[in-house]
Amino acid sequence: MGNGWHEWPLMVFTVLGQCVVGGFIVLALALLGKRSQEEVRRIHLSMFFLWALMAIAFIASVLHLGSPLRAFNSLNRLGASPLSNEIGSGSLFFALGGIYWLLAVLNKMPQALGKVWLVITMLAGVGFVYAMCRVYEIDTVPTWDNSYTALNFGLTVLIGGPLLGALLLRMANIQGCALRLLPMISVVALVVSIASVMMQSASLSSINSSVQAASALIPQYGALAVWRLVLVVLGLGCWICPLILRKRPALVSLILGFVLVFAGELIGRAIFYGLHMTVGMAIGS
Repeated sequence: MGNGWHEWPLMVFTVLGQCVVGGFIVLALALLGKRSQEEVRRIHLSMFFLWALMAIAFIASVLHLGSPLRAFNSLNRLGASPLSNEIGSGSLFFALGGIYWLLAVLNKMPQALGKVWLVITMLAGVGFVYAMCRVYEIDTVPTWDNSYTALNFGLTVLIGGPLLGALLLRMANIQGCALRLLPMISVVALVVSIASVMMQSASLSSINSSVQAASALIPQYGALAVWRLVLVVLGLGCWICPLILRKRPALVSLILGFVLVFAGELIGRAIFYGLHMTVGMAIGS
């Protein structure tokens, strides 16, 4: 029994990767709207931090391997192995986004092609998250092989992504009425996430193998779930409270908010990895 902290490289990789996908979608939608050349330039400059975070995520994933020097071997079964598909789709998203950013910053990206490229990269990001979900849909791990895995991964995109996007748009000094929708997306996603945690917690009592019960995998499940909720709420509060007071959130406040949300989602991901159990000789409910 444990709480999944030993899988911290995968926790960082999945949470950061999902937040970057959400953040990129926010910035891409901003770029697809009507913007002045100066605004577009500032958004492109702030986009650098997305790819810096994505690089950190991939470095963390390499640390999970037994021999990091053989990282490229993870692509050997591309198309057949969910793990290879995850790394392949993540690399594709990273490459498409990175090349777009580089060409845009160098003013080498034609406007029409840039819009198509943004849409394709957004779709690649969604495919990346889907590939992540497929890695953990293993029929011999009943605590992962259910709808909660995809739901929770997607909710991380919707909770952390809009906040990260808002942070980068704030860095670029971008304003607009459409930005008011971003906090609503994160809040609704958080409410759905709370409901998901409650329902999944209740379902654990119906999963057991011949040697262990799923409900006993993480004795501190409730406490960790509460801490996760507190951190995420505080993080979103750093973003939303100034908006309620009709003030523009300060950059420092948004950075703190994202750090808190990221920490909260890491706890949620630790719970996820801590729930790992194999079928054993039999599974009953």
